[in-house]
Amino acid sequence: MRLIGLAVILTFSLILAPFAVEAQPTEKVYRIGLFHVGLDHVPPSLDGLREGLRALRYDVPASPIPKVSTVFDGSNIRLDWRNLADERAARQTAKDFVRDRVDLIVAFENQAVRAAQAATAEVPVFFLHVSDPVAEGFVKSFPRPGGNVTGIADYLGELQAKRLELFKELVPRLRRFLVLTDHTDPATPRLMGEISRAATQRRVQLVERAATTETDLTRIFASLKTGDVDAVVIVSPTLITKFPSLILRLSSERRLPLASHRRELVQEGVLFSYGPDFLALGRDAARYVDRILKGAKPVDLPVQQASRLELVINLKTAKALGLTIPQSILLRADQVIQ
Repeated sequence: MRLIGLAVILTFSLILAPFAVEAQPTEKVYRIGLFHVGLDHVPPSLDGLREGLRALRYDVPASPIPKVSTVFDGSNIRLDWRNLADERAARQTAKDFVRDRVDLIVAFENQAVRAAQAATAEVPVFFLHVSDPVAEGFVKSFPRPGGNVTGIADYLGELQAKRLELFKELVPRLRRFLVLTDHTDPATPRLMGEISRAATQRRVQLVERAATTETDLTRIFASLKTGDVDAVVIVSPTLITKFPSLILRLSSERRLPLASHRRELVQEGVLFSYGPDFLALGRDAARYVDRILKGAKPVDLPVQQASRLELVINLKTAKALGLTIPQSILLRADQVIQ
């Protein structure tokens, strides 16, 4: 009888075992849709974001980020990364993310944020690399963003004025600046107003030229005569994100110094950059992303401001342009590229 009882118990154990396995909870795989407009580069904070997520125990692959769209699959997270040509593609991608029921949308820069905001009022949206989230209508205020959108604001319009000031310190002889704008970009009038006020204060002249395409930019630079302008400033965020490498090449061909907001372009040949430490900004973003994935609502998460700005100077570019950078400026720089 004892043997029969053991056999019965064993039989039931074998029968029920698969159901017990199925009943065990499995770790949730969080799905994040990330997108950006600007095929010639990857947002510099994206590596920092992945690094920060790994530190928070998300299984994020460490493989290099390609400029083309790709998917990073981990055991508890899936990153659907899309790099896009224009805002029309961004609007479609935002709709795709909503249709695919992602847990969170991460939008890099103004064009992607506008697309995400138009696509959903329910899926949480986290932004990075925006010019001014309040002025752009992404949030109501920094402490109380409202709705389903929050993030980190990295450079506000006043940084345009600061770069103009740095330009004058680096190259005191500068008098006329070529200012590139895109009139289809909603941020242009506000940013142009801010840099115009800064130019008046510093007694320099702005030569504004509007462009929306590569052809426009090529035509603008081809039309310049020697002495027309002394340096180049990009005002509209759309031009900053879509054509930075092209504008750098065209400026270099005309031997015109160019300023930027990120160190990566200085490494490629821009004279200097003044803007956030984007790698650190990405790590900061990971903590907010983690909170949202675990249930926090964007409406309850105040918009942060980038905490640290850095000045990076390319001394090799300065020498190629025949410029001598004052020692006082070099001592203030966070990095000098020889």
